[in-house]
Amino acid sequence: MAKGVGNELLGLNDPAPFGLFNAAGASPFLLIGDHAGAAIPEALGDLGLSVADRGRHIAIDIGVHGLGHALAKRLDAPFLHQIYSRLVIDCNRDPARNDAIPAVSDSSRISGNEALDEAARASRVAAIHMPYHQAISDMVDARSAAGRDTILLSLHSFTPVMGGIARPWEVGVLHWRGRTDFAHAMLAALRDTAALTVGDNVPYAMDATDFTVPFHAFPRDIAYAEIEVRQDLIDSVEGQMLWADHLAHAAEEALQRIS
Repeated sequence: MAKGVGNELLGLNDPAPFGLFNAAGASPFLLIGDHAGAAIPEALGDLGLSVADRGRHIAIDIGVHGLGHALAKRLDAPFLHQIYSRLVIDCNRDPARNDAIPAVSDSSRISGNEALDEAARASRVAAIHMPYHQAISDMVDARSAAGRDTILLSLHSFTPVMGGIARPWEVGVLHWRGRTDFAHAMLAALRDTAALTVGDNVPYAMDATDFTVPFHAFPRDIAYAEIEVRQDLIDSVEGQMLWADHLAHAAEEALQRIS
């Protein structure tokens, strides 16, 4: 990727700041993956992290890359996802927040994020955060201009245990303000599958710490749901395929319920 205005951080050997799969998908669903990638720009080295830490949940939403691609095929939907690690900059945080570039995450020190000056922070925002969110905005606005509805499905994954506390849910549906009708319908559709343990705004509740859904869905008054799948269920290709089936069925059922 060539350097230029807005991407001075990224060099010739660095990937673009987002990926887009099945761009021409014809369904109303737009899938996004804020934490689907684990790349680090060459200029930042390894951020002071071990190989193990760069593969942990602190760096990437495990399983979401494969899940998103599989679900995009099943729903005939685009999947727009982040390539870079959330430890470079967290695209589900307002870039002005301190935790958008954390110096510590789940007890792991990220020395490459310590004592950053404003210019260093701004370079990450300009190279990674802004292009990703601009791509989402452009896609939603283009669909609207073409008379197409959009339902934003934000895909995430969560650890089975956090802070020594087990998390029994297999999947959670997150929602807050705006058009919550689809999120509630998807929650109901997932709960209709008796074998699944489904959480309502757990293991996380959507609130002001979230950026992507509030930024894109709320002001446009578009339907949305943020989906959290437990990582041990989608850390294999087989698990990703199974959960793509679960989520596709629930999303299609939810769409019928709100239509």
